[in-house]
Amino acid sequence: MSLNKKSVIRDWAESIIIAFLLALVIRTFLVQAFKIPTGSMRMTLIEGDLILVNKFIYGAKIPFTNLRLPALKPPKRGDVIVFIYPEDKSKDFIKRLVGFPGDVVEIKGGSIYINDKPAPEAIFNQIYYYNRGQLDAPGQKMVVPKDSYFVLGDNSATSKDSRYWGFVPKNNLLGQAIIIYWPLQRIKLIK
Repeated sequence: MSLNKKSVIRDWAESIIIAFLLALVIRTFLVQAFKIPTGSMRMTLIEGDLILVNKFIYGAKIPFTNLRLPALKPPKRGDVIVFIYPEDKSKDFIKRLVGFPGDVVEIKGGSIYINDKPAPEAIFNQIYYYNRGQLDAPGQKMVVPKDSYFVLGDNSATSKDSRYWGFVPKNNLLGQAIIIYWPLQRIKLIK
């Protein structure tokens, strides 16, 4: 094998390794693509939508540790978040953030109440929420525990969410859904 041929092979190998490492860093710390598998977030997200999730915004998790990078901003009520499903750590879920630690959450007459007042965010007035699940009988108020969040799917009639399986530990938070990038006719920012 000639010296020139070895140089070309080495250049290709280096390029492939650098590209792989760069992709790994981007996916781990900055942005990750996800495909929506169910209708639990209809009409915001529908089955088959491909989305990008900003992992850096809330402080990306450092792999194999319980540490996080510093957050750019804290999550806010109404954000569409991706998190590790509390009942099966091998799955990632996407829902809308409703309650923070210490909040008292109640669903009454199809509306969300936070600390006995209607949720002020406009998005919650556009969705009818059902009392479903073990944790959300009519008239029942749920207190969000320390270091946890209460989340709901936008398709409240079919979504398995905090009403069924409880709260999302803060450490399970992966990032904020920011954009639908496929299919082309659905490209938009996620609100």
